[in-house]
Amino acid sequence: MYLIKTPRVIQKLFPSFHWRVEATDNPVIYLTFDDGPIPQLTPWVLEQLAHFNAKATFFCVGNNVRRYPELLTQTLAAGHSVGNHTMHHLDGWKSDNVPYFHDVRHCALQVKSSLFRPPYGRLKPAQAQFLTRHYEVVMWDVLSGDFDPELTAEDCYQNVVRNASPGSIVVFHDSLKAEDKLRSILPRLLQYYADLGYRFEALTPELLAQKDGITANTPQLQTA
Repeated sequence: MYLIKTPRVIQKLFPSFHWRVEATDNPVIYLTFDDGPIPQLTPWVLEQLAHFNAKATFFCVGNNVRRYPELLTQTLAAGHSVGNHTMHHLDGWKSDNVPYFHDVRHCALQVKSSLFRPPYGRLKPAQAQFLTRHYEVVMWDVLSGDFDPELTAEDCYQNVVRNASPGSIVVFHDSLKAEDKLRSILPRLLQYYADLGYRFEALTPELLAQKDGITANTPQLQTA
């Protein structure tokens, strides 16, 4: 069970997480892609984004980056931002804290980013408390559901267009599980929002700090 649109009450219950970019009245959406990079799909995603001069944020599994470092280089060269999605796609609820923290730090060595998204959006309270001291923890406002085998591509498309608004952080996956649906919906969504006058921008620690009204003292990347 999961929620397509993260209710405001949940967002307010966990204010140390980033759910959307509040400090914008501009038509901007923040597309994010989890679980890559993989050669079967990530280059195609980059091509689609380039067609619309769209920037996005890729939350990378460290083991994939280790296997395909050229894809991380390609992603950064195209002007996108990257974040940490743990080294081995660990579920925080099912992981002991210390091994989980080591897995996050191992991924940090690969991606060199202070942006972090927990796989499945799952963190224990102690994990959240520790990680928010060292990383910008990025959740989401809208979940496409492209990973769900019970949803059609049209379901995923509608999940986004019915729920995303200026400042929304939207989740997709550049993974084999999501490939068929992503190939169907991503070009349509990019065109849909471009026709409405939206821009697509990447998340950065600086942007998220501005959202919180902070101009300095953003979390420092921990790689040791």
